[in-house]
Amino acid sequence: DTGRVQYVSVTDDEAVRAFQVCAHSEGIIPALEASHALAHLAKVAPTIGKDKIVVVCLSGTGDKDSFEVARKTGQDI
Repeated sequence: DTGRVQYVSVTDDEAVRAFQVCAHSEGIIPALEASHALAHLAKVAPTIGKDKIVVVCLSGTGDKDSFEVARKTGQDI
């Protein structure tokens, strides 16, 4: 009722792409749960002023998700 929360969704493919971008560009392997947040951030970031700061908490360890990401992207590891 207060408008402080907005529930959104992203696709699994978007989350996997965010996982890959974060791992490649930052050297951080996020959990897939956090990758969903990163995927949504990628959508809304262009609408946020350059003078604003955005904080995303990366919880969990993505190394456990590496095999699932590899499977989804057709890689054999």
